[in-house]
Amino acid sequence: MLERTGFLLDGLLVTLEVTGAGLVVAALAAFAGGLGQLAPAAPVRVLARGYVQFFRGTSALVQLFWFYFVLPHFGVRLDAFVVGAGVIGLNVGAYGAEVVRGAITAVPRGQREAARALNLTPRQALRHVLLPQALVAMLPPFGNLAIELAKATALVSMITLRDLTRNARTVVAETHEQAAVYGAVLIVYFALAMALTGGVRRLERRFGYPGLGEARQ
Repeated sequence: MLERTGFLLDGLLVTLEVTGAGLVVAALAAFAGGLGQLAPAAPVRVLARGYVQFFRGTSALVQLFWFYFVLPHFGVRLDAFVVGAGVIGLNVGAYGAEVVRGAITAVPRGQREAARALNLTPRQALRHVLLPQALVAMLPPFGNLAIELAKATALVSMITLRDLTRNARTVVAETHEQAAVYGAVLIVYFALAMALTGGVRRLERRFGYPGLGEARQ
C-alpha cells in the first residue's frame, strides 16, 4: 500500500478541489434560493421554490448520473469535475436555501419595523438589518451542510472522477488490503470534517454566536 500512497494523495487532491468548488456553488445557491423564496416577485419565488424542491426531493447520485450521462444525449456535454462540483453544490445549496430563508424570517419583527421607521428600502433593510443578524444564526447549520458536502463528494467517483474514493477502490483491487486502505480513507474524511468544523467554530467566535457563550457558562 505504501507505494500507492502517491496515487491516493492524487485522489485526495481531487476530493479537496471538488469540496472547495462545491462549497462555493452551495453558498451561492443557498443565498439565491433562500432570498429568492422571499422575493416580492411571484415568478422569482416559484423558480426558487422549484429549485429547492427538485434538488431536495431527488437523489444526489441520480442527479449526477442525469447531468453527466443523460445530458450528452441532448447535445450537452459537461466536464466530470464541473458536474461533480456543480451538482453536489446545488444539492447541498438547496438545503442551505431553507437555512437562509428560515434565518431571515426568524429575525424579530421589531427589527423590520425599525428599518421601516428609518425609511430604509427593502433592499437596504435586508443588507443592513436583516442579513447581519441572520448570518449569525446560519453559521451552525451551514457548518453541518459543509461537512455533508465534503462527505458527498465520494459520489463523484461514480462519474469517472478519480477522487479519493475511486482511487482507494483501485488500490484495494490491486492490493486486496481493504482494511488498511479504507481505514485510511475513513481517517482522511474524518480529518476533513474536523477541519471544516474548526473553521466554522472560529467564525462563530468571530461573530459572537450566542450558543458558544451559553455553553461556557
